[in-house]
Amino acid sequence: MPYIRLLKIVKTISATAFILPLLPLHTAGTQQDTAALLARAEELNIRGEYAAAIEMLRPALSSAPDDYELLCSISDNITGHARRLPEGRKAEKEAKAAVYEEALSFARHAAQINPGHAEGWFQVGQALGRLALFRGGKTKVEMSKEVKEVFEKALALDPKHAGALHGLARWHREVANLSWALKIVAKIVFGGLPPATNEDSVRLFKEAIVVEPDNINHHLELGKTYLEIKEREQARREFETVGRLPAVAFEDAEYKEEAEQLLRRLRR
Repeated sequence: MPYIRLLKIVKTISATAFILPLLPLHTAGTQQDTAALLARAEELNIRGEYAAAIEMLRPALSSAPDDYELLCSISDNITGHARRLPEGRKAEKEAKAAVYEEALSFARHAAQINPGHAEGWFQVGQALGRLALFRGGKTKVEMSKEVKEVFEKALALDPKHAGALHGLARWHREVANLSWALKIVAKIVFGGLPPATNEDSVRLFKEAIVVEPDNINHHLELGKTYLEIKEREQARREFETVGRLPAVAFEDAEYKEEAEQLLRRLRR
């Protein structure tokens, strides 16, 4: 699942205030340095300069390996970096999966340190969903179940977490639209998958849009869900909205191009 990075667009002051009391004690100077580092990493993230952000964050984490926000940030950037890696050959796929595993390791550590905050669980779901694409059989089914669980855990802690809303919406769409044969195999051989519906996908994408109305990817993916349920006019509106919205993050240009391609197909 290509899942949204909340750190790209929205960082709430209230979330930071909630985290800080749970972090290891630092001096005021160290806290200010960390805040500046995170702000710089976010800027690089928005521009798609994931490798530069990772290189900058690693030394800070070596000094503060249990810093919750640093862990979330590096996991997010590693996941973003992995998305851009090639995967045509077997060796490339294995290397890409290994990068997702590293992102997942940082995310799990963050969630373990601060289980009462949503962002760590979101990062687990984001990295795990990507890693599941490189796994098969029972492992893939179990990972898919956990993806749903961790996104729901994030939303239980923060119902307005746009990244978790988006991630869970995509989970519903992808599972709901698995072929009948695959669903039967998953049920008989691996115990089945939790129920999923396109209607829940639409609802969750709409909730994400309420939180982040100018987020291009929310509108793009909602439009794609509308296509799954044959709501062509609703899909067209979402793709046109993508075209009108300004590109903010690095991948927005790609999302706009995809929306334009889907619009052209609808016009045929």
